[in-house]
This record gives sequence, structure tokens and C-alpha cells, in this order.
Amino acid sequence: MEKFAMVDYVIFVVYFFIVAGYGYYIYRQKTSSLSSSKDYFLAEGSLTWWAIGSSLIASNISAEQFIGMSGNGFEVGIAVAAYELIAAVALIIVAVWFIPVYLKNKIFTMPQFLNNRYNETTSLIMAIFWLFLYVFVNLTSILYLGAIAISSMAGGGDSFHTITVALAVFAVIITLGGMRVIGFTDVIQVVVLIVGGIATTYVALTLVSEHFGLGRDVLAGFNKLMEDAPEHFNLFVEKPAAGASQEEINKYLMLPGIGMYLAGIWIVNLNYWGCNQYITQRALGADLKTARTGILFAGFLKLFMPIIVMLPGIAAYVLYKNGALQQEMAPGGVFHADNAYSAILGYLPNGMKGLALAALTAAIVAGLAGKANSIATIFTLDIYRKYIHKGASETKMVWVGKITIVVSIVLSVLFTWNDSLGIGGAGGFTFIQKYTGFISPGVFAMFLLGMFWKRTTGAAAITGLISGFALSVFFNEFATKVFGPETWLYTAYPNKAGVYEIPFQICMGLAFVFTLLAMIGVSLFGPKINPKAFVLDRAMFKVEPSVLALIVVTLLMVTAIYVRFW
Repeated sequence: MEKFAMVDYVIFVVYFFIVAGYGYYIYRQKTSSLSSSKDYFLAEGSLTWWAIGSSLIASNISAEQFIGMSGNGFEVGIAVAAYELIAAVALIIVAVWFIPVYLKNKIFTMPQFLNNRYNETTSLIMAIFWLFLYVFVNLTSILYLGAIAISSMAGGGDSFHTITVALAVFAVIITLGGMRVIGFTDVIQVVVLIVGGIATTYVALTLVSEHFGLGRDVLAGFNKLMEDAPEHFNLFVEKPAAGASQEEINKYLMLPGIGMYLAGIWIVNLNYWGCNQYITQRALGADLKTARTGILFAGFLKLFMPIIVMLPGIAAYVLYKNGALQQEMAPGGVFHADNAYSAILGYLPNGMKGLALAALTAAIVAGLAGKANSIATIFTLDIYRKYIHKGASETKMVWVGKITIVVSIVLSVLFTWNDSLGIGGAGGFTFIQKYTGFISPGVFAMFLLGMFWKRTTGAAAITGLISGFALSVFFNEFATKVFGPETWLYTAYPNKAGVYEIPFQICMGLAFVFTLLAMIGVSLFGPKINPKAFVLDRAMFKVEPSVLALIVVTLLMVTAIYVRFW
């Protein structure tokens, strides 16, 4: 397995200068407007629908998807694609019902939503929480996983820290230009990401076909995957029977069959795509039609992501099972499923290796830039302007935002340096799902009732925030100890450490339902219509024929995929 050749470095350098150069061009186009905080943080009115959709995908498909979901593909197969497929449907819900509420009420940040709808206490608590989550979970995991993957491609050694710093610097360069620069450079990033991802999938499938003596045939490689690992091509994970292997149990704990479709996977997606500053920020500066079309375009692109983030993982599984990739999957003698994607990347030919490196870098940098901009937006608009310097000028707020970007990325580098948060041990994708899943039920309940039930009170919001977190902790950590493995809630199974646990997606569903009931109960003691409730009308949710057509096409494609692989 060769390292990078000169052509790989040339391709990567060309990619870097194209992105940086285009970003600088966009920045210089409207330099004077960058003194406006709304323009800097939201690119108000300047992002097109295709820029919004591309930016959503570029920022979403980051290192945790390329590395973490490929690792999940190695372990469980396409069942993990449920996250992507349900995301496409969730984006339809967000575009039709959530975004109109935000735009009509001139919402620019998620803490602002909580302040306008509930109270300042809820807003401040969540602003601080989101800052910690984005810096210490999201930024750190993306940087760590990305640096590990690129370091592995470069041959390992002492390159990890150098690559970490280089990625951080690249992200700072892009992010300091503001949301307009991020949004339009993300169009380039997503093209590179998709082209490089498809190239990697192509090579993965040809590696499989060659390994089995079938020549360099992509279709033969894909058919061999389905033949050799048919269990990896089911979207539904069966409940483990008595005497099931630990591998089957682990798969079910990750993706608990029909239970996940009734519980956690919807909460994960709707909370992520609809109540998340990092995501919704791209659409909050646009008009309704542009925002909707951009979000639906992202949903359409989501359907193709399993091809580039999961098939390489399945290919790595089949090759490893049949004697190949032994060293690549266990460098230093320690096996880890998250090594699957970088194991495949190492076998790309010269030139394509540089393209794949550019694609992976594009995903990492886009993710870092989007999250760093959201951190700066929340800190500047919801904390600095409200509590530190109430009379701050627009120019001052833009500079505070830029300083916040640098500080947040520096902090992520420091925590990445020695994997201080233990990301590598948990697996990247699992790490993020685990820690965001503790708060998602309460946050989603607050937003859902806040938007669509006029009786919801500020006291109910605080109740939802506290109970959502407390219930998530209880169901994940203590329910089996209190009620035993065969709980009245849901059957628990032993994890790798032999400790019984309820699948975390089921825990999210249970926490959400009980949180919703608690919030409704508290609200019933308040006025029938909360004075701070949003005014809604049916016209807000009406969609144009072109938007409806895109919704129908997306739903038909999701249905076809489920019919074929259920």
C-alpha cells in the first residue's frame, strides 16, 4: 500500500487554492456588508436554494459520517442508512412546518426562539448548553476523527498532530469570512465530497471483485457483497433470539428494529434538522420559498449518502472477513471498525488518493466551519449582546464573532490532542449520538410544543429541559438496575461489557413521551393561551407545486429503497 504520490499532493493543493480563492472572492464581493452582524452570521438574503442545500449536506456529512458511519456499515450494514433515509423525510417536515414558524417570527438563533416563546432563563441555559455541546462534542469529534483518517492515509507515524493543526487552520480561514463564504464554498465542498466519495466507493467495489477473481467489475463487486454478506443488506434489524451472539445483540442495541422507527430515530432527526442552530442557520436568512427548496434539495441529496459513506464500510467487512485488510483494520494490533474507511482509502491509485483526501478534507472543514460559525452566532447574539455589552455596535459584534471562532477551534484542538474526551474508544458516530441523545428528547419537546400548542408555558419548558435530561439518564443508566433486565418498559440486553442496557434509541423515545406528558401537565395549570404563543395560520404551511413535486419524488425514492431492502 503506497503513500501519497506527487500527483496526489498537486490535486489536494489545487483543491485548497480553489476553495480558499473562491471564498476570498465571495468575501470581497460585499465586504462593506460584513459590518452587519445578521449578514455575517446568516448571509441574510444572499444564499440561493442550491447553496443552502449544498451547505446543509457539506456540513452534515463530516468526519463522523465518513469514518463513523462507515464503521457502522462494517458492523451492521445498511441498517444504519435508516439515519439518512429518515433524515430525508425529517427535512420535508422541517421545510413544510418548522421553517415557516421561524421565518414568520424573525428567529435568527435557537436561544432567541426559546426567549421569545418561553423566557430568558430557558434561553440562557440552552445557549450555554449548545456552546458546550458544539465545542466539546461536535467540533472535537470531527477534528479527531478527521485527523485520524488522514493520518492513516499518510502512513500514520507522528502526523496526527500536524494534520489536526492544519485542518483547524483551514477551517478558521473559511469560517472567518462569515456565513456567505461558508455557504458558497460549501457548494465546491459538496461537489468534491460527492465525487471523491463515489471514487472511493468505486475502488472499494473493484477491490472486492478483484479479491474474488472477478476482475475490476463494480457490479460484480456489489453483487459479491450481497452474496457474501446478505445480513448487511437489511434495513430492519431483528430482535435477538435466545442464545444470540454478542455481535447480533450489539447490532440490535445500536438499531433496535421496529422500535427505533417508533421512537429515537425521529427524535434524533427532527431535533437535529429542525431545532439545531448549526443546521437551521443556513435557511434563517432566506425567504420562505428559497429556504424550503434548499432544505428539500438537501433531503434529496441525503438519499445518495449511504452509497459513499456505508458501502466502503461493507466492502471492508467482506474483504476483512475473507483475509484482506488485516493490518489496516487493526493498526498496532488493535482492531476498530472505524478504521474501515481509511483502510479502503489506502488502496486508491495515485491521483484518486488525492481526490479522496480532498473529499475527506472538504467534509471535515465544512463541518468545522459550520459549527464554529454557529458557536460564534449563539455566543455573540445570545450572550455577548444581551449580557456582556448590550450597546455593542454591529462591527463590534462581528469582531467578537471572529474571536469566538478562533477560540472555539483552538479549544477543540486542545481536547483533540490526546483524545481527552475518549472519542476513539466509543467510536465517532456512537460518541455523538450518545451525548446528544441525553438532551434531544427535552429540547425537541420544548420546540414542538412551543411551535404548535399555544398553551405551553415557560414553566413547562423548564420542566421539559430538566425532565428530558433526567429521564434520558435514568432510562440509559438506571432503569435496568431498578426494574431488572426484563423491565416493564423494554427488554434490555447485555452490551460488550456484560452490562444490561436498553437500546439508546428506545431510551430517547421513552424520555420524550414522559417529558411531553410532564410539559402538558404543567401547562394545564397556566392560561389557555400563553401570551407569548406564536400566531400561526394555514397559509404559512401551504407549499407551491414545484416544492410539492420535490417532496413527492423524495418520498417515492425512500419508499422504493425500503421496499427493496426491508
